[in-house]
Amino acid sequence: MDILRLFFDCDEFCRAFEPPARALCLSDGKRHRRRESTLSTSEVMTIIILFQVSGFRNLKTYYTQYVCQHLRSEFPDLVSYGRLVELQSAIVLPLAAFLQTRFGACTGVSFIDSTPIKVCHNLRIKSNKVFREVAKRGKTSTGWFYGFKVHVVINDCGELLAAMITPGNVDDRKPTPRLARRLYGKLFGDRGYISKELFELLWEHGVQLVTKIKKNMKNKLMPMLDKLLLRKRALSETVNDQLKNICQIEHTRHRSVANFVVNLLAALVAYTYQEKKPSLNLRPHDLAVLPAIIF
Repeated sequence: MDILRLFFDCDEFCRAFEPPARALCLSDGKRHRRRESTLSTSEVMTIIILFQVSGFRNLKTYYTQYVCQHLRSEFPDLVSYGRLVELQSAIVLPLAAFLQTRFGACTGVSFIDSTPIKVCHNLRIKSNKVFREVAKRGKTSTGWFYGFKVHVVINDCGELLAAMITPGNVDDRKPTPRLARRLYGKLFGDRGYISKELFELLWEHGVQLVTKIKKNMKNKLMPMLDKLLLRKRALSETVNDQLKNICQIEHTRHRSVANFVVNLLAALVAYTYQEKKPSLNLRPHDLAVLPAIIF
C-alpha cells in the first residue's frame, strides 16, 4: 500500500470533514480544554489503516517496533502507544465517513454475505466484560459463537458496495434492505437469505434476489445466467477470508468497544486500497447487456 497516497486521501478528507462535524457537535454546557493533539486525525487514521496490511498480529508491536523506528520521517510527531490507543476512539466517526467515500459503483451484479466475528472463546462468554452489553450469541453452519456479524455487499469486481455490523444473533435477512438500497440488477446470496417478503421488498426497488433452494423446497426453473453467477457467490467469501486473515478484524485482544469498531472500519478501508481484488473479470459488453437479460 502506498503510504503517501493513503495519507493524502485521509488528510484531504479530514480537511473537508472536520470543520462541519465540529460545528454540529452538541455542547453539554461545560467548558472543556480543546488542545490539539500533536498527532493529527489523518495521521492516526493512516497508522491504523496501515496496520491492517502490515503483517503484524498486534497493534503495540507494530507501533513500537515498526512505526516508531522506521516511519519517523513520515510521522515526526509520534506519541506514546498509550496515547495512540486513546486517540483511536476519536476517529470512529471520521473513519466511518471515510469508508463511505471508498465504496465502489454497482454494476448490476452484486453478492451479499455475512461472516461471524468472535470476540472470545465460548467457554469464556460469562467472563467477558468488554462486550457484555453489545455482543450476542449466534449460530452459523460451523456452530455457535459469541460476538458480531459483519455483512458486506460487493460487485463483480470485488469492490465494496456496502457494509454493516450487527450483533451475532441478528438474522442475515434483517439488514439486507438497508444494504441494498443503492443497488440495482441482481443480488446473489446463500440460502440464509431465502424469504418471500424480502424478495418482494427488494423487487419493488429494482433488485432481484437470487439464492439457492433448500432440500425441502420445490425446484423452479432458473435462467442459465443466474445459475452461472450463483456459482460465483464464493467471491464474497473470498473477501471475508481476506478481511480475517490478511487484515485483523477477528481477535480476542480488544479492550474497548470503540477501538474494536475502529479496527473493523480500518480493515474495510484497507481492503478498498487493495490493487488486486477477487473479480469475475466480466467485460464491459457483458455488463451492458445484463439489464436486458435481467428484466
